[in-house]
Amino acid sequence: MFIPPLAPVYRHKGSTLAHDCAAATSRLAAAPDGFARRRRATPRAPLRMRHKHHGHREHTVLEVRAPSKTYPILFYEKTCMNDVAAFAPFIKGRAVLIVTNDTVATFYLERLRHTLDNCPGVDSVEVFVMPDGEEYKNMRTLNAILDMCAQARLDRQCALVALGGGVVGDVTGFAASVYLRGVPFIQVPTTLLAMVDSAVGGKTAVNHPMGKNLIGTFYQPEAVIADMSTLNTLDDRQLSAGIAEVIKYGLIRDATFLEWCEANVPRLMARDPAALRYAAEQSCRYKADVVAADERENGLRAILNLGHTFGHAIEAGTGYGSWLHGEAVATGMAMAAEMSRRLGHLTEADVRRVEAVLTEANLPVRPPPSMTLETFLAYMASDKKVVRGKIRLVLLERLGQAVVTADYDRQVLVDTIEYYRKLYDALPRDYERRLAHLRLPTEGERDAAVAREEASSE
Repeated sequence: MFIPPLAPVYRHKGSTLAHDCAAATSRLAAAPDGFARRRRATPRAPLRMRHKHHGHREHTVLEVRAPSKTYPILFYEKTCMNDVAAFAPFIKGRAVLIVTNDTVATFYLERLRHTLDNCPGVDSVEVFVMPDGEEYKNMRTLNAILDMCAQARLDRQCALVALGGGVVGDVTGFAASVYLRGVPFIQVPTTLLAMVDSAVGGKTAVNHPMGKNLIGTFYQPEAVIADMSTLNTLDDRQLSAGIAEVIKYGLIRDATFLEWCEANVPRLMARDPAALRYAAEQSCRYKADVVAADERENGLRAILNLGHTFGHAIEAGTGYGSWLHGEAVATGMAMAAEMSRRLGHLTEADVRRVEAVLTEANLPVRPPPSMTLETFLAYMASDKKVVRGKIRLVLLERLGQAVVTADYDRQVLVDTIEYYRKLYDALPRDYERRLAHLRLPTEGERDAAVAREEASSE
């Protein structure tokens, strides 16, 4: 039987190419300004990875050659939080504002504040600590950061430093892009998801009740400084969420990399340093290549949103906070694979393969029971990729090759969502218990993270 190809908006053919601060626990409702105390476009060229040394700390550098700016991603296997040489080249002014959350502050804030305070020419380091969670990625937090910038009288030579995961990076980048019409900022990602996805490429945003990331800008950082040792303090759930984005690159770009993911998920889950570094560097290569070709998501870059239209609906529909972004994207990728099968482009075995690698990483592949057909369609209709009322989706023509398209039978989308609704009747009775990992980490898990950090710094 002849299967007509999906008519793409854009098609990409597969290629081979993460001190306890007491004030940090205060919520914005109690202290909307957080807390604060003192203590630079080049033409595009081929991407290249090189090894360098800042003092005694060896690291790898990957350049992102976006049309608006070229900047480096620096991968440090050993901690660089107390290394002035890692940060000084990107601090041009006298004032720095660190934005972080109350979880990350416990591990890294004082070290980084001391380091930045010792960078040449810096005489003021301010700090803004926001609560941890997707539900705080909103206009209220953004305005509180801007209030602090104005109160501290930061000028255009200041630097904002995003210390944390995707939420911190997105809202800090947005603040940097609009304060004084744009000031420099540096991404210091502390989660795997931020390292391989949100910190790279210049997307900044906050959420809106009508949908995720509806308010934002494209604004590139001065640098992305990835301290791989921070992944030792990442809880298992956050680590799995980052692995979802790593797997995504294999699904959309490179079937060989997908095979590597299938073979190495156990190593990633065990925090094997070599596996994590390879996954991060390879993922960033793919994303840097895409951003260089399509910085503002007019075509190719949209393939990076595999699973995101379904996933963003899950995040919004569950109230931002119960599902992590990577968990929602994992389920969205499984749903996109199933829809691709229904359109005749993947086999049943392909779909089971996608589900298997995600499940191996302890990721959900079914939406929550609360997500009805009406809920999905309502939130998907507000997605940024909607064009003239049609929901554009990233689907798979085969494993390793993605397509962005609005040319599909809407009934297939409806049937796909309804398929997952009907699945609940056949699921084991303990399915909800199996989703118990969709929760915040316990104190014991945080203590374990502290122990891992102490062991890694010895």
